[in-house]
Amino acid sequence: MDKAADGEPRRHRTEKPNPIDVHVGGRVRLRRTLLGMSQERLGEALGLTFQQVQKYERGTNRIGASRLYRVSQVLDVPVSFFFDEIDAQTARPAGTAAPSESAAYEPVPVREGETVIRRETLELVRAYYRISDPRIRRRLFDLTKAIANATEPR
Repeated sequence: MDKAADGEPRRHRTEKPNPIDVHVGGRVRLRRTLLGMSQERLGEALGLTFQQVQKYERGTNRIGASRLYRVSQVLDVPVSFFFDEIDAQTARPAGTAAPSESAAYEPVPVREGETVIRRETLELVRAYYRISDPRIRRRLFDLTKAIANATEPR
């Protein structure tokens, strides 16, 4: 089988994208959207077309290490951001057994209703980052946490 530059077998057009590539692409899309950035603007910053950005976001094309590093700089997040919230099934290489109970890696479960993809959440985050004074932003953050803690069922 033909191998890509990263040593992974090349995919044929009919094969599904690698689940990790889909996850990483989804995280790129999430961060880009949170920043209110278009695919075209991200592409320009990376020297790519918006179509290439679309392929990355869908996981159709794999993002190489150096390009992922550059994406992290443009989107102002650490590279690890793109792998956050990856579930154990997605992270496990194809054909390997599930990790034992003593495995060090345990994904943090995302409860129903906590998804960051909701429109309301995106709008709130965008508005939050438009607040230019870091002290005011911090006070709003603390207020929001206090309200959330006060309204949690006991």
